[in-house]
Amino acid sequence: MRDELFIRGDVPMTKSEVRAVSISKLELEPDSVLYDIGAGTGSVSIEASRYLTEGRVYAIEKKAEAIDLIKANKERFGVSKLEIVEGAAPEALTALEPPTHVFIGGTSGTMDKVLSLVLKKNPGVRIVINAIALESLAEILSWLKRHSVTAEIVQVSISRGREAGDYHLMMGQNPVYVVSFGGEGRNGLD
Repeated sequence: MRDELFIRGDVPMTKSEVRAVSISKLELEPDSVLYDIGAGTGSVSIEASRYLTEGRVYAIEKKAEAIDLIKANKERFGVSKLEIVEGAAPEALTALEPPTHVFIGGTSGTMDKVLSLVLKKNPGVRIVINAIALESLAEILSWLKRHSVTAEIVQVSISRGREAGDYHLMMGQNPVYVVSFGGEGRNGLD
């Protein structure tokens, strides 16, 4: 989905190219239950919900402006499989049904607690984390090592063209690290 279709405001948004890679790495099924933690504008939640004919998406967000944007985007796209959960993770996750898939766009420093909770709810959960800051990537790598988890890490570097007079220049965007692991057998809930 094109970025310009979303209502944005001043809230961070996972850009379309990174969203495509992240959603691909989630390996969603029609009946998946997805947590989108740190949902921002809801771009991942909304695009992922298109794959879910029987499942649900929970967009977890703590910032009021972002909640308003998720609501506006949910209405704009007519998404029925999306439930907005206002609050900070991990506390906002405790009453939710167990996830089959989790996308983490941000945890505000609670990554360890969030991962512990979702893995307790479903040890077979598929997790995809996006990180921009090297410190965030280091925190993720440290967690993976402490828990003996093997993950796939890809760096997505996007450049977008823009006109400069009669020429076209490519403008680099921030590289994003996409970390994915888990989901070896969807029977983690059994």
